[in-house]
Amino acid sequence: MTQFRISPSILSADFARLGEEARNVVVAGADWIHFDVMDNHYVPNLTIGPLVCEAIRPHVDVPIDVHLMVRPVDRIVPDFAKAGANIISFHPEGSDHIDRTLSLIRDHGCKAGLVFNPATSLSYLDYVMDKVDLVLIMSVNPGFGGQSFIPEALVKLREARKRINKYKERTGREIHLEVDGSVKVENIAEIAAAGADTFVAGSAIFGAPDHKAVIDKMRAALAHIEH
Repeated sequence: MTQFRISPSILSADFARLGEEARNVVVAGADWIHFDVMDNHYVPNLTIGPLVCEAIRPHVDVPIDVHLMVRPVDRIVPDFAKAGANIISFHPEGSDHIDRTLSLIRDHGCKAGLVFNPATSLSYLDYVMDKVDLVLIMSVNPGFGGQSFIPEALVKLREARKRINKYKERTGREIHLEVDGSVKVENIAEIAAAGADTFVAGSAIFGAPDHKAVIDKMRAALAHIEH
């Protein structure tokens, strides 16, 4: 059976109670905490940085999954590693040397991920699979929460799953396939069937009064999916 991971995005949490919100969502069954970093340069929004990651770290014992929507990337990677990130993902458009950035993340003791916008080609994976621990497919254009799911993301997920499975057959190494953008109870099974094993959900979880009820429904929807 595939092990599925749910990674609530704290971008949708109540920022006045961030530590409490992070604790609550882990108690409710979250596997990871997704941490969206936007720089008002690569994407048209400004969110949170390493100090906030460092502040949350003592509140949770699950992996912190940092998604860097910034340009340039390399300067900020060591700061997030030091702040307690476990996984650091970035967009190929944010780095001049993708291979070098992936190596930098791993050299700082974190797992490295590559993120693909709706219109970004998966060909960036061609020669760096050996340094990638996670592939993140955006099912919305990055920058803001609460957008609508872009159906073409399912096509990209299937293609990414094929690449990952082929790589695993050759090397035995596991690469996670994550999806981010308008994931909810109603569509999570369809997204999983397309190949995703890790799901970022923001408003679907934090926008509901009972986080556990939403996560439980998501798990129930995933119960019969196999890759």
